[in-house]
Parts: sequence; structure tokens; C-alpha cells
Amino acid sequence: MLSKTFQGGVHPADGKELARDASYRTYLPKGDLIFPLNQHIGKPAKPVVQKGDTILAGQILAEADGFVSANIVSSCSGKVKAVENRRTVAGASVPCIVVENDGNYTLAEGIGKETDAAKLGSQEILDKIKAAGIIGLGGAGFPTHVKLAPKNPEEIEYVIANGAECEPYITCDDQLMRTKSREIVGGLKIMLRLFPKAEGVIIIEENKPEAMKAMEQACAGEGKVRVQAVHTKYPQGGERSIISVAAGRHLKLGMLPADAGCVVDNVATVYAIYQAVSRSEPIMERGFTVSGDAVKNPCNLMVRIGTSFLEVLEEAGGFKEGVKADKILCGGPMMGIALSSLDVPICKNNNALTVLSADPVAEAQKQQTACLRCGRCNQVCPLGLTPQMMAAAAEKKNYERYEKKLYGLECIACGSCTYICPAKRPLMQLFKQAKAEIMAAKRK
Repeated sequence: MLSKTFQGGVHPADGKELARDASYRTYLPKGDLIFPLNQHIGKPAKPVVQKGDTILAGQILAEADGFVSANIVSSCSGKVKAVENRRTVAGASVPCIVVENDGNYTLAEGIGKETDAAKLGSQEILDKIKAAGIIGLGGAGFPTHVKLAPKNPEEIEYVIANGAECEPYITCDDQLMRTKSREIVGGLKIMLRLFPKAEGVIIIEENKPEAMKAMEQACAGEGKVRVQAVHTKYPQGGERSIISVAAGRHLKLGMLPADAGCVVDNVATVYAIYQAVSRSEPIMERGFTVSGDAVKNPCNLMVRIGTSFLEVLEEAGGFKEGVKADKILCGGPMMGIALSSLDVPICKNNNALTVLSADPVAEAQKQQTACLRCGRCNQVCPLGLTPQMMAAAAEKKNYERYEKKLYGLECIACGSCTYICPAKRPLMQLFKQAKAEIMAAKRK
């Protein structure tokens, strides 16, 4: 019998009650839309439009420029206002295409055309996914057409739809599974056409009973697709954690999921695959949660890619009256990125805006002490790494030991070690900095 959880992990307060039952509503942006060219892992896309061009919703703005790259598609109709550097979530100024939104959202020719996926071959399916610009919508941002084309597709035994959604406060995947369950199953069946020996598994944490019921009903009668309930624990949605519970396999350090006979994609990505292949709809919008104890009306929105974070906060009613917003994050409190400005665009792999009345990082800094050698960080690491030793190596900038002896680059930056640390050490931040410096040195 397969396990319902993984080794390690933590149980932070999830805050999901704020937006859990907020049904999706569509938000159409009012201002300009901004499309960074690097919304994915790999080489930035190459612009195929220029200033002054008139464009339609669903039209390609920039093409994949390399094997690991992805198309950028316009989510509105209007005119190209500029091709210039703009600030993004990470704070960097990167090349972007700025579109002046005409508010009509006129679709390009062929968008929405129904297609019988059962009549398509594997390469035709992959071509449609690539054209749609789909990437991992759970946050990783890896181009999906590349992930779905492993070296030996006949060796894939499990195609896993990740509906765990373990990050606190975020509920957009929960709502997607409740409302688009049949489309998600349809997308999973399309993926299974690429892997003839595989079965489909939809992983859902036990704190999402409504989503589980909807997905089980959609799977009824589908012989190769099943729903598997797993315990509520963070980071249950991590790729290695998912594989251990869905396939009963241990993904060794350095291995890819395909090496263990698995392909893993977020349920939002699976839904996008269905839309792209069956309805010829590229990735123009995505589910997005606006939540936190400092938000007036926490909600789940279907937002257009390129929309400003400021606009979606205003749609949620802005800040709660009488409450100071001390921490604003793209994403959730465990793995999210702190925002210095809300005047940045929502990209394909952004799924939430979380606004908190207290900054837990600032509070931790006040209480920080030297390492207590308690070993709790080692116990909760879902990969079985040794954060205590990694931190010592990172602080001394002994990056050879960090990478070669301690496997520090395998860290998924889940923040479990930082959360559990009684000395309030900023472990995850230290590991992110170490990885960035190591990778920068490699690029040189």
C-alpha cells in the first residue's frame, strides 16, 4: 500500500479559510499589460512584434528561442506600446513587451477552435502545447512541451497531476479542481496519449474535500485515471514528495522525475494543456489567489497574464481598514517573494498575492541566535539534506563543499528548515544566495 505522505515536512497554519470558498470570478485588466520575455526557465523568448504593431488576444508576441524556452502570447487586443526593460516580481529590470489594452479582447483567428485530441498524434499534441506557450504553472516555469518529451516515453509509468496546493493561503488550484474537474481529467488523458504504458494520478491533500469529490466524479469510469488523497503537510506538493506518495518511489538526488518513470505537472498546467489541445486556446489567463489577513476581501480570480499586481489587489478591495500591511508577497509565506512594488506584472508562473499584517522575517531577525545544534532542520528537510552543515558551508562561502559534499544545489527552497528553526536562522535565504552565487560562477 502506498504511503499518504513523505518523510520530513512541517505543519504551518494554512490560512486557507480566508479564500477557500471564494468562487472564481474573471477580472479583465484596465491598464497596459506587460509581458516579460523570461517568464520561464531557459532562454528568454525572442520578440516577433515591434512598437506600433496592432495585435489580437492569443497572438504570439515572442517566440521560443532555444530548446528550453517558451512562446509569449498576448492576453489582450491592442497596440504594442513599447519593447523595453521593465521591473518584475524579482526586482530586476528585464526586456518586456508593453501592450496598450484596447479593452475589447478581440481574439486572433483560430482561437477557440474545437479539436478532437483522440485524432492527434504525439508530435501534433506537443506542437500545440508548445505553440500555446504553456509552462509549469505551479511556480517552476519549465516549458511543458520539453517536459512531456523525455528520451524514453515508453518508460513513463505515472503521469501525476499535482493538486496538493500545500502553500499556505493559496486556494486557486482548489477552486480550479472544483470547477474545471472534467477539463483537468481531459488534459490528463491527453498527456497519457504521449505515454502508452502510464496511468494518471491526481494528488489532492485531505484539506480539500470539495475538490476531491469533484475530481473523483470526473474520474468515474476512467480506467487509467485515479484520485489519491494524501495527508495535509508542507511541502506535499514538492516533486519528490509527490513521486514518493503517488508512485512509491524515491527520487535520488540528481535524478529527474522521468528517471523514476514519472511526469509531474500542476493541475493548472494540466488544465492549460486541455485548453490548448482541445480548444486551441493558448495560455492567456490563469487562476490567482489574493489573500492574507491584511486583504479586505480575499478572493480567487481568473486573471489575464500581464495584469498589474496593483490592479488585482484593488479588485480584492485593497488593504483591510485599520490594518497595516507589513508584508506583501508574490506567492505564499513559505516560498513567496517579497514585493517592494505592486507595479509589476503577473507572469504565467505567479499564482498568488499574499498580504500580511505582520512580517515574520522581521520578527525572526529580532530573536535570532547562534545555531543550537538541535538537528530539527535535518528532521524536516523533505530531501534528507543537512541544512545545519549547508548553512555553515554557505556562511564560509565554501561552495565546493556546499555543492559537492552536501548537495546544496538540490535544495528546493521550501523553507521548512527556516520555519522549524528555534534559533530563527534565515536558512532558506542563505541557501538561495549560495545557489545564486554558485550558478553565476558556473555561467562565467
